[in-house]
Amino acid sequence: MSAQHSISRTQAWLESLRPKTLPLGLIAIVTGSALAYWTGHFELPIALLAILTAGTLQILSNLANDYGDAVKGTDTEERLGPLRGMQKGVITPAQMKKALIINVIISCISGIALIIVACKKPEDAIGFLVMGLLAIVAAITYTVGKRPYGYMGLGDISVLIFFGWLSVIGTYYLQANAFNIVTLLPATACGLLSVAVLNINNMRDLENDIQAGKNTLAVRLGASGSRIYHTCVIAIAIICLIAFTLIYMHRWTAWLFLLAVPMLLLHIKRVNADLSGEAMRPLLEHMVKAALLTNILFSLGLVLE
Repeated sequence: MSAQHSISRTQAWLESLRPKTLPLGLIAIVTGSALAYWTGHFELPIALLAILTAGTLQILSNLANDYGDAVKGTDTEERLGPLRGMQKGVITPAQMKKALIINVIISCISGIALIIVACKKPEDAIGFLVMGLLAIVAAITYTVGKRPYGYMGLGDISVLIFFGWLSVIGTYYLQANAFNIVTLLPATACGLLSVAVLNINNMRDLENDIQAGKNTLAVRLGASGSRIYHTCVIAIAIICLIAFTLIYMHRWTAWLFLLAVPMLLLHIKRVNADLSGEAMRPLLEHMVKAALLTNILFSLGLVLE
């Protein structure tokens, strides 16, 4: 272990947990809960359990991602993104496996508690149990296994499904005990903003991923194509929120999310101004903040409505 990688074990685990990414998973639960509040179905205990479950699944995904990339040798010294605990040699594969097992157990306990509290029909309980198991499998197999889907360019659709549709619509359903089509547009917007975060991360690591054989969608599209895709993803997310507000909302406070649009447009401008991976490093955090601000303002608009 080199001198520059001499960090404490606690710091190494914090790096692997990636606490800055956790709000992305949690904000989807907040958005779903805000939709439940807007329709008069908000249940605080269910919302809190959903936040806990989403948080544990996000941590599981982060740890599994580190484990998979480290085992495959994807994250090297040349990578522009930060190296984590395993790549630095502070956390051993055995220790990470143990952490993954513990996290799976915690996720199952939290998820089962959520199902017991929220589900009033056996078929709902079975359905959410299956979705929970799929979420655990998806979190692990993103980079782990012989054919991880993150290495085949399928990470974006997975993020849209789990960070958008399932998180937002599922959270609403658990509180309202019914599906409502009005949740589809906000769920899609929430998911697409998380997709943009993943894409900016993949654009940053483009050259390293090409060398490692990690065929993310950014690798498949190339530097220019991935930026066009990035612009479209953010634009569609904004359009979804505008369409929802035009169709269903009535008060001016519902348009609070527009305050975040200049930040998103500035982000798009900066992404398209420089094709280098180095330029993407500060833009990753910028995209996370823009996505959070957009969803928070939209949720606030729902509550005020």
